[in-house]
Amino acid sequence: MKFNWFRKKKKNYPDFWLDYLACFENETKNTIEASRFIAFDTETTGFDKKLDRILSIGAVSLTNKTIHVNKSFELYIKQDVFKAETVKIHGLMKTGSLKKVEELEAIKLFLNYIKNDVLIAHHAMFDYNMVNAMLQRHGLGKLKNKFIDTGYLYKKSKHIIYQENLKNYSLDELCKELNVNMVDRHTASGDALITAMVFLKISSRLSKKNELSWNYLMK
Repeated sequence: MKFNWFRKKKKNYPDFWLDYLACFENETKNTIEASRFIAFDTETTGFDKKLDRILSIGAVSLTNKTIHVNKSFELYIKQDVFKAETVKIHGLMKTGSLKKVEELEAIKLFLNYIKNDVLIAHHAMFDYNMVNAMLQRHGLGKLKNKFIDTGYLYKKSKHIIYQENLKNYSLDELCKELNVNMVDRHTASGDALITAMVFLKISSRLSKKNELSWNYLMK
């Protein structure tokens, strides 16, 4: 009843946004093993959430210590904003053979993929802010999903299970420390897969030390 009232009151919101919000109504708390996680990454024109834009989003799902590569997510977004100097990092050209979608269509597809699952990203606040800026350009709210930042998770866990004193907790540094293959580095889909593997390595070591819990992951 509560959400039906909300739909009527917020009738100006598009259905896909209301469907996304509905995922969080009466959600139950599953065990970590039974939960679906989404590791994702964005490639952007720069670091300014107001002026820059997302060029691509890559994501992959995880359940019960398994990465489902066959259920991965990848899209490229049409943009008027473009900075040629960033191409050397992400390799994405303004034109080319890649199929690209409009920003609003990208939002619909991404929200449908992530639903109310727990999101994982490396230095997650950047990706969180960039996606929220994209949502707000279209009159929508912010992401409601819970977030896990692999950089922060590693940093707070090192006193339990690690010896290395990393300086920046970059994805490259974590891959070296955890022996994760950096395949397709600096592509959204590649970095999403790398982030998923980093998360599994950290959570596996936490589990062996009996430290893996929702309270630990989310605090």
